[in-house]
Amino acid sequence: MFRRKHASHFNSDDSEQRQAKINEQRAALGPMSPRGEKYCSEACLARYLEARNWNVDKSRKMLEESLKWRALSRPEDIRWPDVSVEAETGKMYRATFTDREGRAVVIMRPAKQNTSSHEGQLRYLIYTLENAVLSLPQGLDKMVWLIDFTGWTLANATPIKTARDSANILQNHYPERLSVAFLFNPPKVFEAFFKVIKVFLDPKSIQKVNFVYKDNEESMKTMYRHIDPEVLPVEFGGKNIVVYNHEDYSKLMTKDDIKTASFWAADVNHVVNGGSVPHVIPESSSIVAKAS
Repeated sequence: MFRRKHASHFNSDDSEQRQAKINEQRAALGPMSPRGEKYCSEACLARYLEARNWNVDKSRKMLEESLKWRALSRPEDIRWPDVSVEAETGKMYRATFTDREGRAVVIMRPAKQNTSSHEGQLRYLIYTLENAVLSLPQGLDKMVWLIDFTGWTLANATPIKTARDSANILQNHYPERLSVAFLFNPPKVFEAFFKVIKVFLDPKSIQKVNFVYKDNEESMKTMYRHIDPEVLPVEFGGKNIVVYNHEDYSKLMTKDDIKTASFWAADVNHVVNGGSVPHVIPESSSIVAKAS
């Protein structure tokens, strides 16, 4: 009788197997522009492969869609003056503190929504994500989200279209960027809303979501395991007396814009073999090493 040939199983913990997949992915992508090459670092390829369970074909398609999206959206060209109006109330910003591992913490406050512009809100989300990536230390490629629901009601709820498009951007163009998310003091009514938006989220992302309540000691301990209470603002149950200041944050973002512009400037006028290769844009600054 014929014996069935056993297929080899991929082990994501095996560095040689991982490298082989990364090499296969790079070969499948073919030639790219200088910025495309920068974006598609080994760390980037590994994240897209991880997002598609190390299936090279699926990962390649996902990455190609991201490259097209970035070429059209040009996220690295968004500057603070383009989006600062969206930040005036402090509804979303990169915190001045990090988690215990040094990861960037992005704070979101949906109750402080101050605009109705769908495109404006998406551009500010992209800008904030790019900035958080830029701030990550070498060797780290994930961030933490702290979503504060203080004062939130259904009247503050993000329109379904904006929620859907935001989820699409986060999952399809920033895969494996989220380390953990804390939903701080969400009201009961949010549970029904969360059931609606959950359909836009992949199972991996949902597993990273933690509901945290200030009056629930055990849930607070979950957050403290990731963020030292000494640096966590008082309003989130920590000891740090710090509040969002739009003027100070504007100064910080203006400085970061200079870093981003400086990083990409070297490639702006570079043409590859007569320009036959699409000009593809990557994630900001230190992204190349952590990058995507």
